[in-house]
Amino acid sequence: MKIERKSVLSPKGDITLYTMTNDGGASVTLSSLGAGIVSVIVPDKDGRLADVVLGYANAADYLYDGPCAGKVPGRFANRIAKGHFVVDGQSYSLAINNGPNALHGGPEGFQNQIWESDTKGSDTIVFTYRAADGEEGYPGNLEVKATYTWTDDNVLTLTLEAETDAKTPVNLTNHVYFNLRGHNVGSMTGHKLQIKASQWLPTDDTQIPTGEFAPVVGTPMDFREPKAIGRDMYADFEALKIGKGYDHCWVLDDYAKGHLREVAVLSDPVSGRSVQVATTQPGLQVYGGNWLNGSPEGKDGAVYHDYAAVALECQGFPDAPNKPQFPSSILSPGEQYKEIIRFSFKK
Repeated sequence: MKIERKSVLSPKGDITLYTMTNDGGASVTLSSLGAGIVSVIVPDKDGRLADVVLGYANAADYLYDGPCAGKVPGRFANRIAKGHFVVDGQSYSLAINNGPNALHGGPEGFQNQIWESDTKGSDTIVFTYRAADGEEGYPGNLEVKATYTWTDDNVLTLTLEAETDAKTPVNLTNHVYFNLRGHNVGSMTGHKLQIKASQWLPTDDTQIPTGEFAPVVGTPMDFREPKAIGRDMYADFEALKIGKGYDHCWVLDDYAKGHLREVAVLSDPVSGRSVQVATTQPGLQVYGGNWLNGSPEGKDGAVYHDYAAVALECQGFPDAPNKPQFPSSILSPGEQYKEIIRFSFKK
């Protein structure tokens, strides 16, 4: 395993890029901007290497990009209804940046900050960000760590940790987009997806969960057996009309706090590549890249169109601060937030 480091100038200061290359020649490149994944180069069934994650030609283009490509959004990933929540009787208001709602921690969320970073051994990068009390409207000084480890058998593990000095909502994930045939080959709708979830979270027309836990059986939301993402994507189903495709949260089976288990498998029949997803988190937001048109110029001159890649975002439930029936997103002083996301690439 070897690590290479380089620095790129951006309007917010120097971005540090780290490339970890394993003994098989497969590599991951990470960025201190948003603690992001900007490249994953892994072999196909014939041993040919290709980059399988969406990303941009210019490292600075990740700043304020609409897709939030590959980055760690926060302090609360996904949506909070009307940008409002209450903690211990105190009301808090957030920036409204997604219809009538708050999304991904706000315009200056963690995804648009340059994190401190350093190597740990030859296979691990640690990113650290300190969010001040009141930043983007959230209470409490919050210290966050995102630790990535890359192995010789092509397993990328992300450990997300946080501590606070005041009660605050925390929901962290990674927003990487996969096209296992190669980031620049077009649609991912032929990819097969399996999700170990018997329920999903219906939403209103602004994509805020209603609070209902709905069964997937008999609906286009049923991925308990592998199926092509595009098979039911255009079905006459209200949720798919609202999101212009899949942009929904599944209630993952076998959730217990701190319990790491496999929750999904994405596979491409053409290249033979697959990625197995494991997490400790209760939910999986699947976003089919429904609004990728107009993205910054991609790597290798690629132009990304809608549905070019799919994001599999392991996370807590959207709008959890306003839904007492959901697993709590509130982190208290003296507690440690710790969640794991593991991507295992196979051929």
